Amino acid sequence: MSQNILLKGITWNHSRGFVPMTATAQRFSELHPNVNITWEKRSLQQFADLSIQQLAEIYDLLVIDHPWAGFASKTKSILPFDEYLSTEFLADQAENTVGQSHESYSFDGHQWALAIDAATPVAASRPDLLAQHGVALPKTFDDLLALAKKGLVALPGIPIDSLMQYYTFCCSLGEDPCQGDVVVSEEIGVKALKMYHELCQYIDPACFGRNPIQTYEAMTLTDEIAYCPFGYGYTNYSRDGYARKLLHFHDMITLDGKTNLRSTLGGTGLAVSSKCEHVDVAMKYAEFVASPACQIGLYTDNGGQPGHLKAWTDAANNAKTYNYFANTLPALQRAYLRPRYHGSMFFQDHAGDVVRDYLMKGGDELQVLAELNALFAESKQKVHTV
Repeated sequence: MSQNILLKGITWNHSRGFVPMTATAQRFSELHPNVNITWEKRSLQQFADLSIQQLAEIYDLLVIDHPWAGFASKTKSILPFDEYLSTEFLADQAENTVGQSHESYSFDGHQWALAIDAATPVAASRPDLLAQHGVALPKTFDDLLALAKKGLVALPGIPIDSLMQYYTFCCSLGEDPCQGDVVVSEEIGVKALKMYHELCQYIDPACFGRNPIQTYEAMTLTDEIAYCPFGYGYTNYSRDGYARKLLHFHDMITLDGKTNLRSTLGGTGLAVSSKCEHVDVAMKYAEFVASPACQIGLYTDNGGQPGHLKAWTDAANNAKTYNYFANTLPALQRAYLRPRYHGSMFFQDHAGDVVRDYLMKGGDELQVLAELNALFAESKQKVHTV
């Protein structure tokens, strides 16, 4: 690596997504003075929506969402890590995966990204407000409804989160969605919709315009929301000095009194564009970011939410986050891995609107399921080119 090399990366616009990437890029450049890595950022919605094929034309490094794995395999817009990194390194990544985070970027026999960030919906609370109102953390769905009726509950309700949380109800009632020819059986699908709709009768309609970040900002900037039952976790809000008020994060309620809710895996992966002119350097940087030492230290220290298990079980990381990692790890370990087939992004992009419309306005549950099934069938026929 003697020549001066410039790599451009694209990530998402939050302290959890941007700051650790710039910190790792700075440190990598200090270790390799001829390499300069710059990171740009896009909104959370763009992160979910924009085609990685379009981004791979412009950027060398991409932080991606795992449902793009099937698309990546089909278009070859990013490179398979198994053809560039050692089997020993990838074996360590697989062994130390947080839940199915590593597997989520595997498709058609190749590893399309490294799981540098792990997340799933978990519960969040303002312990000070719960104490002020004389209420405990809810343990059951009835407890949650009682707390919501007091006006103390919020949840992220934009279309993508409405869909992910609908998956949570389905999974927790005993059926993982999108495993066959229909999204979910009528029995489970209707029951899940009705339970979710009942909860939404007691939340502020403003929730339907918020993603998880906006939900946590509302929880910390005001003193009205004491509890969020499920939202993709953000360790930043459980660190002193980040927000006006501290959030604590927890595992979720139970529907049956035996097992906690099973939410839908999120997180992000680091990928290398097939158009990158310095593949060896890009791969070396990706390996650096995903390494145990970086994940435990530099990455987490700079606001990252690591994808390596040893970072989640690290005592220092838990001490600085009020046990965010230890408290939520069980939810990550059992999280549902959503579909990643080539047309899955089409379904994800449109099905959330159907679920959110029902949650906001009500309607015929069987009609909702019919619309979801029609979108599911259409998505199986989609061939994305961009």
